Amino acid sequence: MQRLHLPTLIVVGALALAAAVVPYLFETSAYVVQMFMQAVTYAIAVLGLVVVLGYTGQINLAQAAFFGFGAYGVALGSTTAGLSFWSSLLLGAGAATLAGLALGLTTIRLGGHYLAMITISFQQIFDLVLVNWIEVTHGPDGIAGIPRPSLFGWEMAEDRDYLLFCAIVLYLLVFAVWWLPGTRLGRAMRSVRENELAAEVVGVHTLRTKVTAFSLSALLGSIGGGLYAAGFAYISPDNFNFARSIEFLTAALLGGSQSPFGGVIGTVLIVQMPEWLKHLPEALSFVKDVYLAVYGIGVILIMVFLSEGIWGLIKVGRARFAKPAFTDTTGVQPLELDVSAGASGPLLTLHGLAKHFGGLKAVDGIDMAVNRGTVHALIGPNGSGKTTSLNVVSGIYKPTAGGVVLEGEDVSQLRPHERAGRGIGRTFQNIRLFANLSALENVMVGAQRDGNPIPSGNRALRARAMSALAFVGLADRAHMIVRNLPYGHQRLVEIARVLAGHPRLLLLDEPAAGLNQTEKMNLVELLRRLRGHGLTIFLIDHDMGLVEKVSDRITVLNFGRKIAEGTPQDVLRHPDVVAAYLGTSGPVN
Repeated sequence: MQRLHLPTLIVVGALALAAAVVPYLFETSAYVVQMFMQAVTYAIAVLGLVVVLGYTGQINLAQAAFFGFGAYGVALGSTTAGLSFWSSLLLGAGAATLAGLALGLTTIRLGGHYLAMITISFQQIFDLVLVNWIEVTHGPDGIAGIPRPSLFGWEMAEDRDYLLFCAIVLYLLVFAVWWLPGTRLGRAMRSVRENELAAEVVGVHTLRTKVTAFSLSALLGSIGGGLYAAGFAYISPDNFNFARSIEFLTAALLGGSQSPFGGVIGTVLIVQMPEWLKHLPEALSFVKDVYLAVYGIGVILIMVFLSEGIWGLIKVGRARFAKPAFTDTTGVQPLELDVSAGASGPLLTLHGLAKHFGGLKAVDGIDMAVNRGTVHALIGPNGSGKTTSLNVVSGIYKPTAGGVVLEGEDVSQLRPHERAGRGIGRTFQNIRLFANLSALENVMVGAQRDGNPIPSGNRALRARAMSALAFVGLADRAHMIVRNLPYGHQRLVEIARVLAGHPRLLLLDEPAAGLNQTEKMNLVELLRRLRGHGLTIFLIDHDMGLVEKVSDRITVLNFGRKIAEGTPQDVLRHPDVVAAYLGTSGPVN
C-alpha cells in the first residue's frame, strides 16, 4: 500500500471535503455543477487506467469503450428494458468486465505497441457499433431521458445531490485503488510492470494478473460511464470515441498514472483547465483567444518534464523533508528452509534434454542428475549452452526433446510460475529485480508464490520476507528502493527473493558476475550456509575459484553437449575440459 504521511493525508482529505461541499455552500450555476460532475465521472474511469497502466504496465487505449459499456448499460436498461438504475449499471458493468477479460487474454501473445494497436482496434469497433446498430443503440441520435437513481429513499433529482453521491463513489474507489498495491494482487501487478519475466519465474501467474488488471480497469470505466449517463440524462456515440480514450490516458499521465490521487488531479485539470483559461481576468484577455493552444502546450510541458506526473512531483517534494525510513529488525525470525532431512537420490533429472533454435543446437541431448542437498555446477565456454539449459529447467524455454524431472514429476511442459509453485527458484545473470519496489516488496513477491508452506496474509508474507533478507544480511535495507542499492546488495536481494519462496531447488545463473573480490567471498560463505541447510543448488558461473570452493559435482558442456562430469578435482583437470577452455593441456584455473 502506498503510504501517505499525515500532512499529505490532511491536504488530500481537505481537498476532497471541499470538492464535495462547495456546491452546497456557495451559489453555483448548473453549468459549473455539471462540469464538476463530468470531472468526477471521468476520474472514476481514469482510476481504471491507474490499475492497468500505472500498476500493471499494460497499454489500454480503449478505456472510453468501457466507459461507454457502463453508460449504454444504464441508458438502455432504464429507458428501453424498464430496469432500475442499479440493475442497469450491473448489466453494463458485467458486459464491460467480460470485454476487459477478453481484451486481457490477448496479452498472452501480444504486448507493447502490438497491444496498443489491439486496444485501438477494439475502441474503433465499439465506435462503429454505437453509430451503426441503430435498432439497439439509437445510432448518432443517442438516448435521452435517462433517469437518476434513488438510494434508501434519497432522491437525487437535484444536480448537487447527485454530484455529492458521485463524489462519495469516487472517494470510495480512490481508497480501494490506493489500497490495492499493498495486496498480493497489487504486488503481482507491480512486479509484472517492472519485469514480467522475473515475475513469472518467481511464481506470479502473469497472464492471470494482466487479465485481472484489464477486467478491473473495465469495471471502473463502466461505473464511471453509468454515473455519467444518469448525471447528464443523455448520451450519444460522440461521448465514447477514441478521442475520449486519449483524454483519459492524458489525464492519467498528467496527474501520475501510478497513483489514484494523481489520476484524479490529472482528470480535474483536463476537464477544468480549458474553463479556467476562458475566464481569465481582462488583463490576460489575449490568452482567451488561444486558450486551447495554451492548454495543450501546458499539458505537453508537464508530461515532458514530469515523467511521473504531478503526483510524482509532490512525492519528490515530500521526500526531501521526510525522515529516512527506519526498519525495525528486532523480532525477525531465523529463515526456515524446510528441506527434508535424510532424503537422498536425485532431486532434478535431465534426460536427453535438447533445445534447438532452427538449425542451431544450443543444447544437444544432455543427461544429468542433481542430487539432493548438493551444489551441482554447470560450466563451459561461452556459447556452450549453460544458460539455455537453465532456461529450459526453469520453464522459460520448452525443450525440443527430452525432459525435466523434479522429484519424480515431469515438469517439462509446465510454465515458469507453475515450476516456481513446485519449488524451483532461480536468479539471473543480468539481475532482474522490480526496480521501483522496495527490497521488502521484492522479496514478498517471491514469498507469495503458490504452494509456499506459510500462512496466508500480508503479516506472514512480510515476516517470511524479513527472515530471507536477514539471512543474506540486508534486513536493515528492507525499505530501500532496490534501484538505489549497490550492485552487490541487489544480487543478495535477488537471492533472498528466491529463498522466501521455500525453494526445493535453487538455480543460480552467474551469481558472482559483477561482484568484487570481497563480495565474491561473502557469496561463497552464503552458498556454503545454504548447502549446510540442505538446500539443493544448481549453479552456473565462470569463476572457477568459486565453483571449486562450493561445488560437490561439476558438469561441463561444450557446443551443447556434455563432455565431462565428476568432482571438481577431477573435472577441472580433465583433458577435454582443459582443451575446451584453453586449447592447451594443464588444469583450468
